Amino acid sequence: MPQELGTGPLIELARRRGCEIYLPRITNFRARRMRFVPLNSDTRQHAFGMREPQGDAWISARFLDTIFCAGVGFDRRGARLGHGAGFYDRALAFRRTRHHWQGPRLVGLAYSFQVVPLIPVTGNDVFMDFIVTERGIDELLADED
Repeated sequence: MPQELGTGPLIELARRRGCEIYLPRITNFRARRMRFVPLNSDTRQHAFGMREPQGDAWISARFLDTIFCAGVGFDRRGARLGHGAGFYDRALAFRRTRHHWQGPRLVGLAYSFQVVPLIPVTGNDVFMDFIVTERGIDELLADED
């Protein structure tokens, strides 16, 4: 999206390093569902204006190593403000029920001005493990429950 940090340079770096790259593809707008599809085919622009890969192959988010998530805003707890549809929260809901291994790593991508003191959250929100801005990796605050 225009207000989000572009991922083009990150994708090119991953390609040069031989990484397998998967991008989100919306599979059901009404149910707010998406899958991760390999970036080895053509892309098309969907109704929200983002580009997504085509093809029938996909992988569950559970089996990815790292997911980079752009957003409108983040806070230092790792809370992410997206565009309000909940696609990522639904795709990553399994992370809320795991007690040990929390993979995949979730990395928020933002400009430093998008990291704000507090993002309101709900019980359905999935938190980032790291936030990366043009200034580097932000140290997240420990959960103080």
